[in-house]
Amino acid sequence: MKRALFAALLLAGCATTPAPPGTQVPAERLQQGVVPGTTTRAQLLAAFGPTKSVVFDSGYEAWVYQSPAGNGRFSEFVVLIKPDGIVAKTRTRPPG
Repeated sequence: MKRALFAALLLAGCATTPAPPGTQVPAERLQQGVVPGTTTRAQLLAAFGPTKSVVFDSGYEAWVYQSPAGNGRFSEFVVLIKPDGIVAKTRTRPPG
């Protein structure tokens, strides 16, 4: 029970922590600069900086960048990185 409570508090703390620098990038720049099958993890870091990420047990990583969409809202640009460090695919989620 205590572990579950600790995990919930830890996740809640992550949700309220501000994103690292480099997270907000114009959508056009992301769409032009990230090419599935070609772009590497190192190129992402060099071009856009660090951002929120999740590393899965399989070795895949999901990185989330935000793009200003007006009126204080943001769209999300999600990048899936394969274990070999190459971008597998991307997805854009409009502001909600």
